[in-house]
Amino acid sequence: MNDIFILLGIESWKPVVATLLLPPVPLLVMLLVGARLMLPRRGLGWFIVLLSITGLWFSNCTITARALSQFVLRPPVALSPERVAEIKAQVQARKPVAIVVLGGGVRAYAPEYGVSNLTTTSVERLRYAVWLSRETGAPLAFSGGLSWAQAEAMPEAQVAARIAAQEFKLPLRWVEDQSRDTRENAGRSIALLKPAGITQVLLVTHAWHMPRALRAFEEAAQGAMQIVAAPLGESGRGDYSVQAWLPSTQGCAAVHNMLHELLGIVSGS
Repeated sequence: MNDIFILLGIESWKPVVATLLLPPVPLLVMLLVGARLMLPRRGLGWFIVLLSITGLWFSNCTITARALSQFVLRPPVALSPERVAEIKAQVQARKPVAIVVLGGGVRAYAPEYGVSNLTTTSVERLRYAVWLSRETGAPLAFSGGLSWAQAEAMPEAQVAARIAAQEFKLPLRWVEDQSRDTRENAGRSIALLKPAGITQVLLVTHAWHMPRALRAFEEAAQGAMQIVAAPLGESGRGDYSVQAWLPSTQGCAAVHNMLHELLGIVSGS
C-alpha cells in the first residue's frame, strides 16, 4: 500500500487515509448504516448499531490497548539494567555504537517558549535516549523531519538538537532532519551512520511503535548493522481493574496508537 502511494505521488494523503480507516470514523459509519437499516431490516439494523457502540466503547479503553500490545503487536521488552551495563562495556571497549531516537511529532509554535517545541511523545523519547547515552557513553542521533501532514514548521530533529544541547546539556552527534515517516527514518539514519563506521544501533522509540520501526531499520541496514530495540512506555500488563474497562482519554490515545501501528505494518509503511 505504501508503495502505491509513492507510485501515484500522493504520499501527503497518508495521514488523511489513516484517519478515515481508524476509529472512530469506521464505527460512526457503521452506526449510520445500522440506523438506516432499522426500518427495512430491524434486527440487522439493531445488531449493527449495538456492534458499533461496542466498538466505540472498547476503542477508548486501556484494556483494549493492552490486549493489542500483548497479543498482536508483541513489542520487545525494555532494556534491563544488565543489558545496559553490557552495552556500556562494549562502548568502553570502543565498539562503534550509536543511539538513534525516532521523532514523534513537533509543534510548529509553542507560545510559552516562543519557538517550535517537541510533542510529549518526542520529549519522552529524547529524555530516555539522553539517559541511555549517559549510562552507556554511546553518542546520540535524532531522526525526524516534517510529517506528511505538516506543511510549515522547523524540522523535528533541529528542535530536538536545540533541546538536547540547551536543556539536557548533551548535544546530538547526528541530526537527520529530512525524513517524513518511519521508512525514511530508517533509510536516512542508516545512511548517516555508515560513514562513521557504526556497527550497532540502539533504537529508541515507544514500545507500540517498535515492531514497525525495528523492521524498517533491519531492512535498511541489510545486515551491516545490528539493530537493538530500546523501547520505552511499555503498556502495563495484568491490570484488569474497573478503570481499565472504562473509556478514557488515555485509552483512546493508546488504542489509536496500536491500531495506527497495525495499519502501518499491514500497508508496509
